[in-house]
Amino acid sequence: MATRYWIVSLPVQSSATSLWSRLQESISKNSFDTLLYRFNIPNLRVGTLDSLLALSDDLLKSNTFIEGCSHKIRRQIEDLEKASGILASSLSVDGVPVDSYLTKFVWDEAKYPTMSPLKEIVDGIHVQVAKIDDDLKVRVAEYNNVRSQLNAINRKQTGSLAVRDLSNLVKPEDIITSEHLVTLIAVVPKFSQKDWLSCYETLTTYVVPRSSKNLHEDNEYALYTVTLFNRDADNFRIKARERGFQIRDFEYNSETQESRKQELEKLMQDQESLRSSLLQWCYTSYGEVFTSWMHFCAVRLFSESILRYGLPPSFLSVVLSPSVKNEKKVRTLLEGLCGSSNSTFWKTDEEGSMGGLGGEADTHPYVSFTINLI
Repeated sequence: MATRYWIVSLPVQSSATSLWSRLQESISKNSFDTLLYRFNIPNLRVGTLDSLLALSDDLLKSNTFIEGCSHKIRRQIEDLEKASGILASSLSVDGVPVDSYLTKFVWDEAKYPTMSPLKEIVDGIHVQVAKIDDDLKVRVAEYNNVRSQLNAINRKQTGSLAVRDLSNLVKPEDIITSEHLVTLIAVVPKFSQKDWLSCYETLTTYVVPRSSKNLHEDNEYALYTVTLFNRDADNFRIKARERGFQIRDFEYNSETQESRKQELEKLMQDQESLRSSLLQWCYTSYGEVFTSWMHFCAVRLFSESILRYGLPPSFLSVVLSPSVKNEKKVRTLLEGLCGSSNSTFWKTDEEGSMGGLGGEADTHPYVSFTINLI
């Protein structure tokens, strides 16, 4: 599938049919690998010259927004498919591949009546896409919020022993809690384990001999228990810190453990549900935005062609996708078909060129916009 297309209108000197035949012949002879299609625009309501000029001023800004929304949804789909382990799918619009919708474009009269003023059509498209864009922000924020909560829990589960959640490492039988005794959890640097084992019994007076037990190790630390008299706990914490050992606050509670487990399971279910829902919404919304964008481009091409060539409307609109190496050649072919005596007027330096749709510099004696599908 090509990902970059030109939408072009050429002024008709005699008939659109003969111009189309000449264009087909010229492309096939000189740039046979260039895809070429008719871009069928109906007879839209022209309005006044002032209304067309006023509309033209707003179209570039609106196109940037609509195109950006289309790409934003597409990137979101790619991210969601990757996160779900789904093979990247070929997106479709109204049941056909994206490029086919563009190259076989048909105006939707029911949705955009051709007798409506152009500004009304453009404003309607902008409002619809803006609503989808707002919905996307809300849905993505909701999904990302759940992801952030899960990531925070996972960091606690997979971080170093100095910061991670210890609830799945410490078992009830590892802890002694009575009226007089308490078990503390010590985080010991791996290279200091011998030091810990040789000194923990004498850090304070009331430590139970041989009570330290290794529970777990990671790349940096080892996790040990130590049992001592409750009244000596605060003093032990201070002495341990002075020797480079960290005493983690920990209290085993079976209800809390179960609550955390249920919270994690619910978050995982919520994430999967939101991801699936968001992905389906994106598939649908991408199609809606893309169809809106193509109708917008049709209005843009129509209005710019009237401003460029005058009334009554007499131009041939086409879609092309030349290879990069043949772009300059195709530009020359299109210019040659314009039959314009003032073609040299449009051969300006790129820096001083007029703006075209999607930011492309329009320095040609014909109307030309670029469509980047991705």
